[in-house]
Amino acid sequence: MTRDRSKALYTAARKVIPGGVNSPVRAFRGVGGDPLFIQRGQGPYIWDADGHRYIDYVMSWGPLVLGHAPEPVIEAIREQAGRGTSYGAPTELETQLAELVISLVPSVEMVRFVNSGTEATMSALRLARAYTNRSKIVKFAGHYHGHADMLLVQAGSGVATLGLPDSPGVPAGAVQDTLTLPFNDLPAVEQLFAQFPDQIAAIILEPVVGNMGFVPPQPGYLQGLRDLTRKHGALLIFDEVMTGFRVSLGGAQARYGVMPDLTTLGKVIGGGLPVGAYGGRAEIMQTVAPSGPMYQAGTLSGNPLAMTAGLVTLREWSKPGVFERTEAATQTLVSGIADIARHCGIPIQAGSAGTMFGYFFTSQPVTDYASARTSDTARFARHFHALLDRRIYTAPSQFEAGFTSAAHTPDIIEQTLDAFRVTLPALAAVPS
Repeated sequence: MTRDRSKALYTAARKVIPGGVNSPVRAFRGVGGDPLFIQRGQGPYIWDADGHRYIDYVMSWGPLVLGHAPEPVIEAIREQAGRGTSYGAPTELETQLAELVISLVPSVEMVRFVNSGTEATMSALRLARAYTNRSKIVKFAGHYHGHADMLLVQAGSGVATLGLPDSPGVPAGAVQDTLTLPFNDLPAVEQLFAQFPDQIAAIILEPVVGNMGFVPPQPGYLQGLRDLTRKHGALLIFDEVMTGFRVSLGGAQARYGVMPDLTTLGKVIGGGLPVGAYGGRAEIMQTVAPSGPMYQAGTLSGNPLAMTAGLVTLREWSKPGVFERTEAATQTLVSGIADIARHCGIPIQAGSAGTMFGYFFTSQPVTDYASARTSDTARFARHFHALLDRRIYTAPSQFEAGFTSAAHTPDIIEQTLDAFRVTLPALAAVPS
């Protein structure tokens, strides 16, 4: 396939936008080549600027649980836009979406809307420090919580893709109270609490990791974190920006039965528009201004377009059978990929949780950032382009999760597996 139009658009973009993109992983640095420029999306498909149609498993990095341009969401956005896009004043939509989020996410009693996942995690950590009167926070290597200075320490997502250990421009003082540990290692957490007694305000983590590739928690790990934080007076924060409403309707906390003190959300609750949120126990959330002394604000927070899109998306996604059918489709996809790879003799680690999935080209079980980085990224890059040539669009990085949607029907899954039945045997024939 020729992609001349995408190439021309990328050339033009690089003259006016750093790297030609507005978020680093879009630049295809993890797989090589030039990025696709997308013209439109519908259902499970996207079309590039050259008119080629692809089955999409990026789904805007997670928000599009109903697929691209679902009619109920588009119509609701259209109607709201006719009434205005932003007021800088409260609307009933904010309360309605808050009530819906609270009804679905078990640990959330109050919620504050912001404009991005970065804002949500930054605000939740400020709240944890204000509530506990402690300064240190704990994160895990390979977990990405947005680009706030204090969190750009051994981060995943685009940082992992580009191979950057941190980021220039982050002063040492900004990260001096950020402590980093390996994921799925409870003894390391115990040792850290012993080293810094009464100093740790919170532990923050992706309960199912999607920003170093798909990595689930080991059995008992999340409960172990819950027990340790409760014992030592620290808060437990689940970053469910990616997992919220995706690994189950109630997020990872519902799937694994572990209740955090605070939860950060995003993606799905905006229905494809920019949004973020943080919420948790009412007694903690009452610390947020104007109820309490911890300041946080935002001109476009809770804007009516995002609230409308989120409301309709969650209502449609919560209808009986919708999530369950999508989860079943995801399981069929992942088990099919694993079977094909096994028959080809290609080492692979593949898994899913709800409607989120991923695979690594490695024979070693992937449980943390170090084991994730044993994956054969050169093989992944070759396979990414082979899939692209067969009209399958996956994340352009080994260190990102994939996503399905309600539009990924069984026939779409079968078409995708047909592509894998061609690309994986061809990959096996090429030395790694």
